[in-house]
Amino acid sequence: MAQVNSNENETEKDRKIVKSICKSFILNDDIYKQIKEIFLGEIKKSLCKYTHESASVKCFMTFVEKLPSGCECGKSLALDVNETNCRVLYINLQGGRDFRTYTQDYPISPQILVGPGRDLFDFFVECIVDFIQNHKLEDDELTLGFNFRFPLKQTSINKAKLITWTKDITCAGVVGRNVVALLQAAIDRRGGIRISNIVIANDTTSTLISCAWKYREAKIGLNISTGFNMCYLEKTKYIQLSHNGSSSSSSSSNGSSSSSSSSSNSSATMLINCVLSAFGNGETLNFMRTPIDFAVDSNSSDVGEKIFEKMILGIYLGEIVRLTMLECIKAGAMLHGNITNEARTPNVFDIKDMSEIETDGPGNYRATREIFEKIGYTKPTVDDCENLRYICTVISTRSAHLIASCLACLVDRIGDPYLIIGVEGDLCETYPNYSLRLERKLKRIVRPEHHFDMVHAEDSLGRGIAVLAASSKNQKTNN
Repeated sequence: MAQVNSNENETEKDRKIVKSICKSFILNDDIYKQIKEIFLGEIKKSLCKYTHESASVKCFMTFVEKLPSGCECGKSLALDVNETNCRVLYINLQGGRDFRTYTQDYPISPQILVGPGRDLFDFFVECIVDFIQNHKLEDDELTLGFNFRFPLKQTSINKAKLITWTKDITCAGVVGRNVVALLQAAIDRRGGIRISNIVIANDTTSTLISCAWKYREAKIGLNISTGFNMCYLEKTKYIQLSHNGSSSSSSSSNGSSSSSSSSSNSSATMLINCVLSAFGNGETLNFMRTPIDFAVDSNSSDVGEKIFEKMILGIYLGEIVRLTMLECIKAGAMLHGNITNEARTPNVFDIKDMSEIETDGPGNYRATREIFEKIGYTKPTVDDCENLRYICTVISTRSAHLIASCLACLVDRIGDPYLIIGVEGDLCETYPNYSLRLERKLKRIVRPEHHFDMVHAEDSLGRGIAVLAASSKNQKTNN
């Protein structure tokens, strides 16, 4: 009996040490409300032409002034392009939120991604032609929605210049040019394609439009995967950007100018994209960062940048878990104080490991033991498994709560008694209990008079941009 009590005391002592090390990741509601206010301040700075450049959250106009009604009709194509894949989607909107759709993926060869930009856009057009022929759409006049998942500077619904390539893409002759015009030129070169109009939007805008087409109360779109961005419906009277980022004389999705006529209408709105990659840069969030957060940043290739993202995105969370586990091991609270060479290896943990650990039911640690074995521990105890699960839960929960603080800002800024948030991305869709934790914290820090629901935006990227294309054609016809 004395031995049993001794083991229980040792377990309790170790768990207290683990909880003490993890304590700095557990923030109270006042801290999250403070982050919410900081985020609001950055939104306001970014919407003003005099302070936009200094804002860490960049707000960009989409030139989409109206959300879909769900009654749109028409046949549209969507072209969704990322670093490895080109997806073509057809959607036939039949009114009343009825639709038919087809989708086909086309992998982009590595040779095209480092060749002339003209070849890349010619490839896009060949994909479109192949799709049209496969689905016998040659006789249809189609609009095209272009979702180009690279940094863009958009100046109208039909014009967006590529700021820079990402990953290992080096196609020449594209950076600084209007990608819609490049696509149209490729279509003209090919000939024989009946496309009447091309509109462009990014993935977050597409998420919100897709969700709003299905749910008329949708006002916010959220994408969290390799990055974290949001889109929301803003009152035009609060958008005070210069021509470089404004709609002062540019066309919008409903065919009108969003200049004085829009700004004089107090009910006029426009979708705003919020890019958060620089949020927290400098020292604005240092009050809530942990020593491990600082270590993750200092060991990264972009020190001092993406501070907020380094606390929330899956590509960083695994490293936070590893460093936290090492602190627990050094304190003698886990794995008999033994640190393997594998455990010392940066990024040996990833978000998939964390998800599998949290999916393991209490007392069932098969996946957790396999992950321990991957980093050189063949005989972890039940206590070790429980402690690692606790670390993963604390760190993934903080990630969800930090996102909730930004969402709360937008919910309160919109000010509707009830709205819907469309959500896209692996963390929210597949990580166990992530969306639930986010939603619960959001309810605690929004104003009590504001209510919401969160929904998964199904096939949002393709459907959203296709709906935007059809909607823009309808609005042109009606004007």
